[in-house]
Amino acid sequence: MQRPDWAPETIDIERPSVARMYDYYLGGSHNFAADRAAARAMVEAVPEAPLMAQANRAFLRRAVQFLAESGVRQFLDIGSGIPTVGNVHEIAQRIDPESRVVYVDVDPVAVAHSREILAGNDRTAVVQEDLRRPEAILRHPDVLRLLDFAQPVAVMIVAVLHFIPDADRPEDCLRTLRKALAPGSHLVMSQASDDGRAGTGERAEAERVYRRTDNQLFIRSRAELTALFDGFELVDPGVVWVPQWRPDTPEQAENAEQAVFMGGVGRLGG
Repeated sequence: MQRPDWAPETIDIERPSVARMYDYYLGGSHNFAADRAAARAMVEAVPEAPLMAQANRAFLRRAVQFLAESGVRQFLDIGSGIPTVGNVHEIAQRIDPESRVVYVDVDPVAVAHSREILAGNDRTAVVQEDLRRPEAILRHPDVLRLLDFAQPVAVMIVAVLHFIPDADRPEDCLRTLRKALAPGSHLVMSQASDDGRAGTGERAEAERVYRRTDNQLFIRSRAELTALFDGFELVDPGVVWVPQWRPDTPEQAENAEQAVFMGGVGRLGG
């Protein structure tokens, strides 16, 4: 397989990547044959997979718009993925051009392409790091250069948590991030859930597909995701299927459970 010029030499293009599979679901072009094969297998197991990605992306857009309109001007997007239409900086800087955004992802293709797209935008930065290393994220020079943690920051962890096993203690990672935030900061999270879908066999098949990648799948319930907002006050309507979170029209929230992702936004008081 020929390696395109945007693919770093260090990556294995024969092994599926969750970031590139997600890019494929969204209709992007930064994916390889191995990613497309794994994504198609996922669609066979869970036909709503492309809808899941689109609904989750729409949730991110609505959440960023809500936060920016509420006065938040700093965003830390952890697990940002491969850039596509409707990135955090596009939404936030449309409302206030002074908004600052740091993207963080562990996937080298996502990082390389993000840097290419953001070249010349001095109010954005891209960092290659892992959510499971929150101290490294918080200490990174580009994070410290752009974000003032004495002021409110919105931390985005969207469509990432289901790749973090309980054994890696995501609650500890989130606690470390929370301790660094000023009052008025927010946490935006979403993750795959099978609430109300148990017994369909989809979960086992989806987990089998993602075992082919570097990231296994760890489904959580609404109660488990809600617990991860510990220390934050949930913004109405709380943790819901992502199409139900402040939809643009009532019709967008119909059959919301088909989106598979649940999400919410929490605010840090004090």
